[in-house]
Amino acid sequence: MSVVVAGCSIGATAWLAAQSTSGAINQELGETLATDAKIYDSLLGYAAANPQWSGVQQVVADLAAQTGRRITLTTTSRVPIADSGGPQDPQLPKTPSAVVDPLAVDPVLKPDAAAAGIDPRAVGPYRLTAAERDELGKAAQRQLDCFRRLGDDGVITERPNGRPVVQLVPNDGAPKKSRPAVPEPAQTSAPTASPEERCSTQLEATETELEAGSELVALINACLARQGLDPLPAQSAAVTSPEELRADPGSKRCVESGRREQLGSYVSPAAHLFITKPGGNHAATDLSTVGAARIAWTALVVLVLTVGMTALAASRLVRPIDAITTAARRMGGGDRSARVRTSARGEIGELAAAFNAMSEQVERTEQQRKTMVSDIAHELRTPLVNVRGWLEASQDGVATLDQPLVASLLEETLLLQHLIDDLQDLALADAGKLRVYPEPVHVGALLEQVAAAHRGRADAGGVGLVVTVEDDPDLTADPTRLRQALGNLVSNALRYTPSGGRVTLWARRAGDEVAIDVADTGVGIDAAALPHVFDRFWRAEKSRNRHGGGSGLGLAITHHLVNVHGGRIAVRSTVGVGTTFTIHLPTTAPGSPARA
Repeated sequence: MSVVVAGCSIGATAWLAAQSTSGAINQELGETLATDAKIYDSLLGYAAANPQWSGVQQVVADLAAQTGRRITLTTTSRVPIADSGGPQDPQLPKTPSAVVDPLAVDPVLKPDAAAAGIDPRAVGPYRLTAAERDELGKAAQRQLDCFRRLGDDGVITERPNGRPVVQLVPNDGAPKKSRPAVPEPAQTSAPTASPEERCSTQLEATETELEAGSELVALINACLARQGLDPLPAQSAAVTSPEELRADPGSKRCVESGRREQLGSYVSPAAHLFITKPGGNHAATDLSTVGAARIAWTALVVLVLTVGMTALAASRLVRPIDAITTAARRMGGGDRSARVRTSARGEIGELAAAFNAMSEQVERTEQQRKTMVSDIAHELRTPLVNVRGWLEASQDGVATLDQPLVASLLEETLLLQHLIDDLQDLALADAGKLRVYPEPVHVGALLEQVAAAHRGRADAGGVGLVVTVEDDPDLTADPTRLRQALGNLVSNALRYTPSGGRVTLWARRAGDEVAIDVADTGVGIDAAALPHVFDRFWRAEKSRNRHGGGSGLGLAITHHLVNVHGGRIAVRSTVGVGTTFTIHLPTTAPGSPARA
């Protein structure tokens, strides 16, 4: 959840920053380009109308005051022409902002420039005299009056060289006025002429324009001759503007070259234009006010998403913790069946699973404790009741304290001693204080001792007791504790093997270990009961009849004795066939010196 929230926040912040920055940069670039274009156009107009830059300082100062920029003009060799800055301003950059040349207009700063790249304000010898301008103005007015009589309207505009031109103005969908009839000098059956044709006034080229046109055609024809092309016709000089010259693609380059050559002495020479911040202040655009509403809304959305996802994560996190807390309180109150029911995963899920495992173990341990206390009480009560009963009977004179009675009481006392010794061994094992004193052991001799100790009981029950040793393996172990463990297994095997059966002790080497089997042909153990054979006070025969089973501690003690030797014990059994306990012991017991 933290990664998702962080990713969303970072993504939203990055997107917002990119959008705001892009918008601010575009806005700044647009404003800068518009300002630069205005400065460039003003200086370009000055250069187109003046053959020298001598009076441009005032124009530069006015533009700097209007735009808040430092404007500097230099020659192409960086000789200063005009500068709105002062001595406190830093040096000019290496690259100029633009080149001011009316004969090579920058299409970026002036997109409406002509295809030839010549500023239309550079008219040179095409500029009309005052008298020519006045005469053409009157003719244009007459033409406009004619249009208005026919229901049209227009305005008179002036070309850069001073020639007036009538331009019709649309009526914006208004119905045209009725036009008064105009008598036709010819047959009335002729088609009606358009207003442009009726009001057409042929305004011939003036003397100034003819002279300039002749000069231009001569320059163009000279260029064409050098390239081996046909010259322009003589009537090409009778144009009112150089743009009216119609040239084929082959002669277009000569037309443009001729125009530049003709205008070269009438315009200012090319100059470098530098547009910078006053005082060299190059501070970045302030983005604090850019997209304030967008920033606020985006921050609000991110905040809502963050709060929502955090609340969801918190609820999913707290719910299983509350369940664990409740279960822990129930267990503290004595309810050992308390469990955590949750589908949480990750660390919380592992904590819940560990708590459930602990609760099950505590419940199982508690149950075992209760069973153990009950079994110990029963095991101690039976012989004590017998001893007390016979002693009271003897005291009251009911029974005679003879030799058989003394032997019976001694047997009950030994039984109590054996039970107490078993409990003492288990207490030492639980406390980790059960110690062994390993020494070299002759396995065959040890098995014979165990068999001899139980031979009388085996013979009395009609059970065969066999010892088999293969390869006479060496072993280092505590002989007393090992005889105790094997004795418990043999005693248990004899108890559940019927007459005519057999109990076998078989020792052999198994790799780096010594394996000892205690196998019987008795009644066997059910598969469901096998995992519990080493539990305390567990009996295959559930009754508490001491003639049908022992105290239930022998196998538990055996398990501890094998473990303290660093070995392991396993059991396999088939009901009606028999049971085999296998002890695996390392050849060298833990804590014993290595044998040479």
